[in-house]
Amino acid sequence: MISRSLGPEFGGAVGLCFYLGTTFAGAMYILGTIEILLTYISPNAAIFPIEQDDPQAMLNNMRIYGTCIIAMMAIVVFVGVKYVNKLALVFLACVILSIMAIYAGVIKSAFDPPDFPMCLLGNRVLAKRNLEICAKYISNNTINEALWNKFCITTNESTTCDPYFMANNITEIQGIPGVASGVLLDNLWSAYSQKGSIIERNQTSSVAGEGQKTYSQHYVLTDIMTYFTMLVGIYFPSVTGIMAGSNRSGDLKDAQKSIPFGTILAIATTSFIYLSCVVLFGACIEGALLRDKFGEAVSGQLVIGTLAWPSPWVIVIGSFFSTCGAGLQSLTGAPRLLQAIARDGIVPFLQVFGHGKANGEPTWALLLTAGICEIGILIASLDSVAPILSMFFLMCYMFVNLACALQTLLRTPNWRPRFKYYHWTLSFVGMSLCLALMFICSWYYALVAMLIAGCIYKYIEYRGAEKEWGDGIRGLSLNAARYALLRVEHGATHTKNWRPQILVLVNLDSEQNVKHPRLLSLTTQLKAGKGLTIVGSVLQGTFLDKHVEAQKGEENIKALMTTEKTKGFCQLVVSPSVRDGISHLIQSAGLGAMKHNTVLMAWPHSWKQPTDPYSWKTFVDTVRDATSAQQALLVAKNIDSFPTSQERFADGNIDIWWIVHDGGMLMLLPFLLRQHKVWRKCRMRIFTVAQMDDNSIQMKKDLQMFLYHLRLDAEVEVVEMFENDISAFTYEKTLMMEQRSQMLKQMQLSKNEREREAQIIHDRNTASHSTVAAKSSAAPEKIQMTWTKEKLIAEKHKVKDLNAAGYRDIFNMKPNQSNVRRMHTAVKLNEVVLNRSQNAQLVLLNMPGPPKNKQGDENYMEFLEVLTEGLNKVLLVRGGGREVITIYS
Repeated sequence: MISRSLGPEFGGAVGLCFYLGTTFAGAMYILGTIEILLTYISPNAAIFPIEQDDPQAMLNNMRIYGTCIIAMMAIVVFVGVKYVNKLALVFLACVILSIMAIYAGVIKSAFDPPDFPMCLLGNRVLAKRNLEICAKYISNNTINEALWNKFCITTNESTTCDPYFMANNITEIQGIPGVASGVLLDNLWSAYSQKGSIIERNQTSSVAGEGQKTYSQHYVLTDIMTYFTMLVGIYFPSVTGIMAGSNRSGDLKDAQKSIPFGTILAIATTSFIYLSCVVLFGACIEGALLRDKFGEAVSGQLVIGTLAWPSPWVIVIGSFFSTCGAGLQSLTGAPRLLQAIARDGIVPFLQVFGHGKANGEPTWALLLTAGICEIGILIASLDSVAPILSMFFLMCYMFVNLACALQTLLRTPNWRPRFKYYHWTLSFVGMSLCLALMFICSWYYALVAMLIAGCIYKYIEYRGAEKEWGDGIRGLSLNAARYALLRVEHGATHTKNWRPQILVLVNLDSEQNVKHPRLLSLTTQLKAGKGLTIVGSVLQGTFLDKHVEAQKGEENIKALMTTEKTKGFCQLVVSPSVRDGISHLIQSAGLGAMKHNTVLMAWPHSWKQPTDPYSWKTFVDTVRDATSAQQALLVAKNIDSFPTSQERFADGNIDIWWIVHDGGMLMLLPFLLRQHKVWRKCRMRIFTVAQMDDNSIQMKKDLQMFLYHLRLDAEVEVVEMFENDISAFTYEKTLMMEQRSQMLKQMQLSKNEREREAQIIHDRNTASHSTVAAKSSAAPEKIQMTWTKEKLIAEKHKVKDLNAAGYRDIFNMKPNQSNVRRMHTAVKLNEVVLNRSQNAQLVLLNMPGPPKNKQGDENYMEFLEVLTEGLNKVLLVRGGGREVITIYS
């Protein structure tokens, strides 16, 4: 119920705790069985002689007998649950008879209470060990030697007695005065005591006096400190059997009908019996005797057995079989609970316990349950086992209530409870009571139980299998996400809260695998799991034709994101053209305020290759789209040489070449990278470029002060670039760039001419088979549609001559002076960067914007190529037109 409502993590954690609780409850019931056997049925069966002053002997007997009984019970459960069910009927009959005997005894006590005397010294209860007569003096003023020997020490010269003994009288009262005695009023209020306190009857008068501690062992003492919450913790396991039907839901014919009906009846029946017994015991039995845990005041006799009618043996046998039956039920239900958890597959190492016999009996789970039960039996102390059980059961009930309340509050369509009178406030109150009881009973046990559940939760979250059960926590997460998105929608992000929310543009190969996985490594290092990451890709074609490839590509991207530990989302778009698809991603990726503000992509290395001559066009258009959307742009060149997230740089520099102020992106990125283990040991160096007429010293001081206010630790260096003559290399580089550009245009022209020639031939063939051709040739003023062979050859030679002239012009052309100046700047800057940063682990450069005139796009690519030539790892950075870093915290 919990795992399907709150998710596999909660279900597994609470389910395992509930399993442990049920298993330890089985141990507790078996210990109760042995205590009844050795104390009331057959005291002589004890292997270790039970003495009043040696409680360890009783514990050792419990350990030996408990091991034997658990082995027998495990065999019975292993043979088959049908035998457990048959035995359950026998046990139930005995329990019902014993309960009826108690009620009959209460009625009988109204007119004929049993003779059950107990002895008081003053108002203190005396332990009835070797004390046959409850009086100081026997007839004829003869002292009761058994009593006087307890409180008096006789030496050769004198006798010294306990002052309290001498000052107070001995009285004998009835331990069970009966329901008509009015003792209920005396027992109505609490009487808690410290450990080792003497049990007193407040209604009996006594002469004040502390008495000596030497004689305290002759009174009835409390063995533990009592208070309300501790008693609740001990008493609570007796009401935990109400979930027995749910534990065995797999064996029920109609679980939907049987579990609610049976559980409600179980709660009603047990509540009535428990509450009525508490009130009736308080109305029939002396309060001092009720607080006598081991019945020392009545020579260890069974108080309720004495009250019951017709015989104490009805209660002894009923209690014995009741605890036996409860132990069997625990050993039957707990393995099935573990088997259900194992079969869900949410805890990998438990999967072996999902197997069993051919008929489905959980053999391996039964063995583990018996082993854990044995641990509880070896502890052997009921008071030590009971509180931790209460925590596990309370935690289970708390989460059942939480599951019901959550499903109602979320208005989940599939939450349709059959119970007509259900309201979510009932579940909420129940959950609150369970949580309060956990801490009221024992705050440290509650913390231990929660710690155990928390460890199991984190383990399932980390190592558990992925399960999708439509749980309520997912619905709660969606509601919370919706609420947060609506809240964040208002207003722009403040500079202090700005962080790169990245759209990573990746390319896929023919197998739909990511071409450059290091892009995701860089994203992980830059984000460290914080903020938004969207990994986007474009598949060329139509969605109807490519939906299978799109699904495969998305799965491959998600798998790579998991491998690289990139926390984010994947968005793959199918578009007729890659350029349009990227534009759509930049415009529409994200939701509400959870949109990207930065685009990360790889440098197109194939832009010069003949196989892909226009890849640069898509790249430049992407730069323009990002600029138009006011988004920052990061371009990683030589991305395959970037480090993986497992590598560590022991030393090195991250060099920032700050040419123009772009809102602080160049400053922020290296700071974020150095938060990751890969770059943590690298130093930041910031270079800025000064012209001839700039004050370099003042520039350095200003920049250092700026970094100081930003609280960034970095070396600052100002590089001076002198104006000098344009080198022959620059001239040649510009010429080559323009020749290539012109050749591309000429190739495009030739392509157009070839298409035109093909159209001409097609028209000629069409015309030769048409009767309209003759009529057309008779009208010279009309357009000539008929081609002769000579005319066709002449047209071909004309096209070839034009192409040849075009190519000759390319090699005879002179470069544009504007392009020469730009190339000169790029070459000089590249020389300076290479001189300072050739061995840097990473170089960050301002990325100049593309030209407004699209005719110069290929020249723009050449400038960027020259600017970054010779550098190993380069990150080109273009700001989004806003400040992204501030001096304020």
